Amino acid sequence: MAAQFTTEVETVPETGGEGGARLAARGVTVGYGGRKVIDGLDVAIPPGVITTIIGPNGCGKSTLLRTLTRLLKPAGGSVVLDGEDIAGLRTRDVAKKLGLLPQAPVAPEGLTVADLVARGRHPHQSWLRQWSSDDAGVVERALTMTGVLELADRPVDSLSGGQRQRVWISMALAQGTDLLLLDEPTTYLDLAHAIDVLDLVDDLHESGRTVVMVLHDLNLATRYSDHLIVMRAGSVLAQGHPRDVITAELLHEAFGLRAAVIDDPVGDRPLIVPVGRTHVRLDP
Repeated sequence: MAAQFTTEVETVPETGGEGGARLAARGVTVGYGGRKVIDGLDVAIPPGVITTIIGPNGCGKSTLLRTLTRLLKPAGGSVVLDGEDIAGLRTRDVAKKLGLLPQAPVAPEGLTVADLVARGRHPHQSWLRQWSSDDAGVVERALTMTGVLELADRPVDSLSGGQRQRVWISMALAQGTDLLLLDEPTTYLDLAHAIDVLDLVDDLHESGRTVVMVLHDLNLATRYSDHLIVMRAGSVLAQGHPRDVITAELLHEAFGLRAAVIDDPVGDRPLIVPVGRTHVRLDP
């Protein structure tokens, strides 16, 4: 894709929602095969911060994220986006307001980085509005923000795991939304690359975006989040700032985990130290 890149990534101004939230679930119930995974859940995503959903396997974290993006239709309740029931919005209009990075996405074989990121502009295309230099500028800005501009002509399937995650985030940015939902963006990454991707997410938040993530690593979740939603068995067990939410008692209740919670020596969040059966220092 040869084009002159000139303009900035578009952003959608935040509008009023439920209690200041642009995105919220009201009494949402979701199930598979007759089994309820989420039952009557209420949650509101605070604007302008990083919210991370944590909880044990099978508790409904990814189901909640997919429901918030309308990939799953709730059996009961509703999801509200900018004050409107998301079920009544056109798919194109939803895509203009929120971007989703699903878990372990796969690109078509041989597709280049630039072509993949350009697909983020599809919600803005129509018979009356075809590809323009403005779209090319948005794509370049997205590639630049995620540090992968020099990879634009490379096939996506030739990249490392960390590079691919940056490219997928670039595609979400190219949609021109300021509401990003990321389902386990550090899956299959080693710790160094996971930190690299989460630092990028933090940069995007600092530029004014609202981010919702699902993470399994509890210490990375507390380190990179302003707001935690702790789930258990399809319900919200606790939510709030990590300093207010993470306690030894909550970790035991939510995960069945014995742990000490201490001050992070390099940050302003709590640090979780798991306690197993072995390799534990015993007091004399």
